Amino acid sequence: MSAVPSAAPRRFRAALSPGVWMPLATVAAALLVGLVLVALAGVKMLDALAAFADGAWGSGYAIGASLNRATALALVAIGFVFANRAGLTNVGGEGQIAVGGIVATAIAIHAGAAQLPGPLAWMVPLLLAALAGGLWGAVAGALKVKVGTNEVISTLLLSFVGVWLLYWCVQSVNLLRQPMTSSATLPESLDIPEATHVPMLFADGGVPMHAGVPIVLVLAAVVALLLSRGAIGMQLTAVGMNPVAARRAGIGIGSSVMLAMFVAGAFAGLAGGFMLQGEQFVLRDRFSSGYGFDGLVVGLLARGSMKGVLASALLFGFLRSGGIQMELVAGVPSAIVLLVQGIVILALAGAAHWLPRQQTGSH
Repeated sequence: MSAVPSAAPRRFRAALSPGVWMPLATVAAALLVGLVLVALAGVKMLDALAAFADGAWGSGYAIGASLNRATALALVAIGFVFANRAGLTNVGGEGQIAVGGIVATAIAIHAGAAQLPGPLAWMVPLLLAALAGGLWGAVAGALKVKVGTNEVISTLLLSFVGVWLLYWCVQSVNLLRQPMTSSATLPESLDIPEATHVPMLFADGGVPMHAGVPIVLVLAAVVALLLSRGAIGMQLTAVGMNPVAARRAGIGIGSSVMLAMFVAGAFAGLAGGFMLQGEQFVLRDRFSSGYGFDGLVVGLLARGSMKGVLASALLFGFLRSGGIQMELVAGVPSAIVLLVQGIVILALAGAAHWLPRQQTGSH
């Protein structure tokens, strides 16, 4: 009678599988290339490394800020994965974040959200930010259903519209710009009321991690269950794999496309709400800060996996924090920071493309 293998060897073999060590190796190699570029720029490597570590995880404050950034990226990526299950590509996260931020600001400042009882004061602006982002995404879905417009083109163009709408809102005193008391008054909104801030998980303020961090974990789990075991997941998968067969099976193609694009936009709009109410607390012209495009990359690298979304979002959240500190403290040019992030993206994308072929060939 053969002995039952223990769990420890299985875990050890899993840790040695290409799916685990290859992404880690590619990230390490990409970061080494980045360090070479930093050295070529004339910055002391030790100073750059120290600044990166300090900005990414050097303190409780840095860790909290990195996790908050990862939360926004993960939300955009979850929406991307949801739409991608139906064969759709949402590249409009930047505009959807902007629209979500606009609506959350308007509700928090001008619609009396601060007077709502208890947690409704911060939950209502968040939910309306998600609704706004969802409607912005649904515009692209309607264009695809009604006139056949490619969603990549429409969501990308709608991103520019959303970002310029944000610029307009913070530049006009008739919209969201704070009252101008002098020519030096910045083009931004008033601070949102404290009651509309997303609660922090640590009361002392030393770790500025807001409630969006556990919320995104719950949302990721719910979406994973819906896509893997729910009727919605089966419906979207059928539409994405073979729309003709799905239509013959009685699945509404148009309604599935609208649902997928609405949900993708809603997650990005929710990210905008969390960015405003949990981190920035004021709407500025550069509010979205590239989170929509970085979230798109996170979604691409995840390859349909919610675990992949969370892991990639953490990586990019800490990379963003460390890169900002490298630029501010060590004097590393921002172009090099962006270049290093691009190298990491290419390395991970290459590894993700190579892995399935290797695993298939091994059977």
